[in-house]
Amino acid sequence: MITQAPRGTKDWFGEEMQKRTYLEKVFKDLCETYNIHEIITPVFEHTVLFQRSVGETTDVVQKEMYTFEDKGNRSITLKPEGTAGAIRAYLEHGMQNEPQPVKMFYITPAFRYEKPQSGRLRQHHQFGIEFVGAESPLAEVELIPLVTSFIKKIGLQDAKLHINSIGCSNCRKDYNEALLNYLHQHEDKLCPTCRERMEKNPLRVIDCKVPDCKEIIKDAPRTIDYLDEECSAHFEELKSLLDSLNIPYEVDTGIVRGLDYYTKTVFEFVNEDGFTLCGGGRYDNLVHEIDGKASMPSVGFGMGVERILYFLEEEGVELPMGRPLNLYVGILGKEAKARAYEIVAGLRAEGFKVETDYLGRGVKAQMKYANKLHAQNTIIIGENELQENKGRLKNMESGEETEISLDEIGKAL
Repeated sequence: MITQAPRGTKDWFGEEMQKRTYLEKVFKDLCETYNIHEIITPVFEHTVLFQRSVGETTDVVQKEMYTFEDKGNRSITLKPEGTAGAIRAYLEHGMQNEPQPVKMFYITPAFRYEKPQSGRLRQHHQFGIEFVGAESPLAEVELIPLVTSFIKKIGLQDAKLHINSIGCSNCRKDYNEALLNYLHQHEDKLCPTCRERMEKNPLRVIDCKVPDCKEIIKDAPRTIDYLDEECSAHFEELKSLLDSLNIPYEVDTGIVRGLDYYTKTVFEFVNEDGFTLCGGGRYDNLVHEIDGKASMPSVGFGMGVERILYFLEEEGVELPMGRPLNLYVGILGKEAKARAYEIVAGLRAEGFKVETDYLGRGVKAQMKYANKLHAQNTIIIGENELQENKGRLKNMESGEETEISLDEIGKAL
């Protein structure tokens, strides 16, 4: 047991780590073009932050959070998602006093105690963006093409954009009443969790994954039929902007997202098999929920790194595997060690990716190792090469060899 990672976690190394690094670079580069700046928040926060923001009736808070009491008797929780911490940081550091909007991105671990499965772990990693301070649907429209670009750049098949509006606290009152009346008619068929939640927060029933509950929800009232004038106008403007930009979408009234802080727009990118690659939406009340004072319109999204990697593998997409190894410097004899390491150090200082022998292997074993490393070129440094200050640079793909001065290897790479 001591030599195994805890269930629902994994170690990152080798090719998989290179793939993850590549995805992170693509995401960061895209964010830079959108003038979105990185934020890093603590791995753990005060538990009350998630209770207020995510919602006490959600699965995340009720069933999935890693919560513990620290040595100061404070209730602490490993963050289950990235938004709450980013908004807490926004308030703590007075970002509301800076020119708005404030656009933040993060790449963060997140922790949820749920059943591990392909692309979903108890410690997973999220790409996320929070766009704080813009009320216009242009904020949503800013984020949606970014997600589309990311999906295309990494080579995934096109995912469909699904959108919905769940309204605000004003229109939610009428909707909740209609939904509750409907649920009471089917109460005996609902799961115990939904029967408990329907009185506190009936919207959470729509998010239930139990098959019997999902079947009942199919005919439940729709949030978009209960929008007030403001929420309806916001949703219509969003659709109009998407149409103008030729961004295809589908109105999907089954999307409510699993966290209580969402208002108005919610969206997901769904692949051909119906799996969600990315989810997000607007959360205009979250700043007030956390702070109790300020109110700041916001929108954001999150996507799971492990989930993206899983679907890339499912679709057979090959990602770039980092910089190739430019040169392997083989060592023949003790006398050659110092000069070989001098060459290696010099080439690395010039920016070349170089490897050499550390185990005192024979030439044949070193060349076999160079092949495993996919070295583009090799050169052997031995007694003759030292005397003549020349060596034979071998192109490992073509097999072609070129005699070259040991002082000018970099020019030939």
